Amino acid sequence: MADKIDVENINTPGKTTRVDAAKYTAMKTAMLAVVPKGTKGLTAAQIKAGILPLLPDDLFPAGATAGWWLKCVQLDLEAKGVMIRHATKPLTFSQV
Repeated sequence: MADKIDVENINTPGKTTRVDAAKYTAMKTAMLAVVPKGTKGLTAAQIKAGILPLLPDDLFPAGATAGWWLKCVQLDLEAKGVMIRHATKPLTFSQV
């Protein structure tokens, strides 16, 4: 059985979900390498474009499921206070 990790969701406080630890860690590492700190954030599309070349092909072949994992990790990092969303249109995200 694959290793799992608990993730939070800023939209449902107090609830956790267990997900694949290797995929979560790979996505988190890629996102933190791409998403800037401060008030100037990136859109989800910009983050996805930046992380795709950084993801291991054995976990995300040709970027498969990267969008779902991006959202999963983004919501978890928001819940943990590592990332914030800005009230922009479209939404932008940055590291705290």
